[in-house]
This record gives sequence, structure tokens and C-alpha cells, in this order.
Amino acid sequence: MPIPPKAAAAAATILWGFTYILTTTMLPHNPWFIAAVRALGGGLPLLLFACDLPPTAWWGRLVVLGTLNNGLFFGLLFVAAIRLPGGVAATFQALGPLFMVLLALPLLGAVPSKGKLAAVAAGAVGVAMVVLKGGAALDLIGVLAALGAAFSVALGGTLIHKWGRPSSVISLTAWQMILAGIELAAVAAVLGDVPPALDATNILGLAILAILITAVPFVLWFTGIQAAGPAAVAPFLLLTPVTAFVLDALFRGMVPTPVQAAGVAVVIGSLLYGQHVDRKAFRVAHHHAPAPGQANARKAP
Repeated sequence: MPIPPKAAAAAATILWGFTYILTTTMLPHNPWFIAAVRALGGGLPLLLFACDLPPTAWWGRLVVLGTLNNGLFFGLLFVAAIRLPGGVAATFQALGPLFMVLLALPLLGAVPSKGKLAAVAAGAVGVAMVVLKGGAALDLIGVLAALGAAFSVALGGTLIHKWGRPSSVISLTAWQMILAGIELAAVAAVLGDVPPALDATNILGLAILAILITAVPFVLWFTGIQAAGPAAVAPFLLLTPVTAFVLDALFRGMVPTPVQAAGVAVVIGSLLYGQHVDRKAFRVAHHHAPAPGQANARKAP
């Protein structure tokens, strides 16, 4: 019996929320190494679903997209997951859609509506509240890594919107992961970020990460997108930080402060508001406007 598309998307985002608790309880504290394992271990099974090769002209773009969507994203995400509470790190990742709003002007020539800018501003306020923990700032490197991961994947997503895709979504994602995995393995080797040994817990954790938290949820997510559309499934991304916060509280006793809880609520509210704002409420900037009579004027996301 096929999985309903929205149920598939919800399951994917919940599984992604387990990334943070898994990182701190079962994996070695080598962020670039585990990022490489995740990319290669997740990309190869996905490639079995696609079984095709992108056009030669697309390989340069695939390297750029793989670096942004999987290389930098996975690497910085695990730096953040190791240095920050899981729910906090996951909340930063929820800012990806808001970063994409800010990237619309320079990359797509579209000016976001006031409503979308208001959502971005509210999201920034919410994150500032989340960063406050008991009156003290969180680990600065972890915060910067989390912001960098969110921005990297937002930039990669915007470029996919700009460039389109040469093959199936699963194929595009698989090749990005594989290329990113090669990059991440090289970075881990250069930085010496490879554990001297792995115990049974580490090996099991890496297998869970590659299959159950990467390959399976990506297939579920793309199933939801292809059947229901991105707008219908995007709100389920909010389940990732919620899941991470719940797991932190249950297994690590890390309950968010009232200010942090309020900040998460503000971030979630800003994202929900952004979803309800007209997705085409952009106007084309004058310096990007098409020439008179040009067919198929560019549309905003």
C-alpha cells in the first residue's frame, strides 16, 4: 500500500530530527568524517533508484550544487550538532526558506513582498531568542556553523530553482551527495578529522545515519514533493526542530528555557506566515526586468 504523500513528507522531517541526538550519542566527534559517510552512504543507495547519468554539460553545476547542498551543509551541520543542543541547531536549519527569500533579489531578480520580509525579520528575532540560554550566549562556533549550513543549503536551493534540473530529482540529489562525499572525504583527510578507531556503537550509528536518516527520508521527501507539491509539504520541515527538542529533553535532560521556547515559537510562526504569504508576491527589479517584448518573462518563486 503506497504511503500518502503528506505522511511521507512528515516521516522524512521527523527522521531528520533524529540527526542531532544520534550525533551526540552514537557517532565519533569528527564532523567532517561523519559528513562524508553521510553523503556517500546516502547518495549511493539513492543512485540505485535513479540509475542514470546527468548530461556532461551539467557536471560543473553539479559540483557547485553538491558543495552547497551537501558538502558545506553536511559538514557545518555536524559541527553545529556537536557544539549546540540538538533543538537549537535544528531551529537554525529551519531558517533556510527565509534565507531563500533574501537571495531572491541577487539571484532571481525578484524583490520579496513586505509580508515575506516581515517573515524574515520575525525569524531573525526568534533565532536571537533561541541563542539566549540562561542569560549566556551559546557556543559561537556552533552558532556560526549552524547559520552557515542554513545559508549554504538555501543558496543551493535557490540555484536549483534558477538552473532547473537535467534529470529526476532523486538522480540530481544522488549525484550531488556522491560528489560532496568525495569533497568531504578529502577535507576530513586534510584536517586529520578521521577517528583512529570506530567501536560497535559508532559503526551502528553511521549505518543508521546513512540509511535511516539520509537515504530513506530523502526518498520519502521527494515522494511527497512529486505527489503533493513543494508548497504542500514545506510546513512539515517544522517537525525537524520540534523532534530534536523533544529528543534532547527525553534523552539528555536538556529542556529549553522559556525564552528559547518562545523563540522557537516565533521562528515556527514566521515560517508558517511566510507559507501563507502569496508565493508569487514578488515584483521584478528594474535592473533585472526583461526587455520589452521578450517572451516568457521570468517569474518569481
